[in-house]
Amino acid sequence: MQIAKNTVVTLDYQVHDSEGNLVDDGSDQLVYLHGGYDDIFRDIEEGLEGKVIGDKLQVKLQPEEAFGEYDADMVNIEPRNMFPSEIQVGMQLEREDGSMVIVTDIEGDTVVVDGNHPLAGKALIFACSVVAVRPATNDEIEHRHAHDAYGGHLH
Repeated sequence: MQIAKNTVVTLDYQVHDSEGNLVDDGSDQLVYLHGGYDDIFRDIEEGLEGKVIGDKLQVKLQPEEAFGEYDADMVNIEPRNMFPSEIQVGMQLEREDGSMVIVTDIEGDTVVVDGNHPLAGKALIFACSVVAVRPATNDEIEHRHAHDAYGGHLH
């Protein structure tokens, strides 16, 4: 079966940055609903159109095609007393508005947080092979994403 709109696709994959550093080892297969449901980056989905089990694909994504350009305005210095006592550099925190930030520095009574995605500003190389392709169920199409073998949601 070829990859086409309303098929569920399973990929083995790895992601490297433009310097060749491994960003995602793909330890879990990627399963997504194909056909413009925003489950996967557009350029990857377009490259997979018409592929079959065993086919391979490599796509280079520029920052704007992946996680966006790095935005210095998303880095903020905030008072230390706004954070829990166990705060550490590298922690990810969810804001009241649902956005995520990463703690990048703690200095005295201030904390530096960065709201950029960790891969913002980076070109990425996505390499994959097609492991499985099957027709999507009506539920998957209605929910706009793939479900696992037991009907559970894959998010």
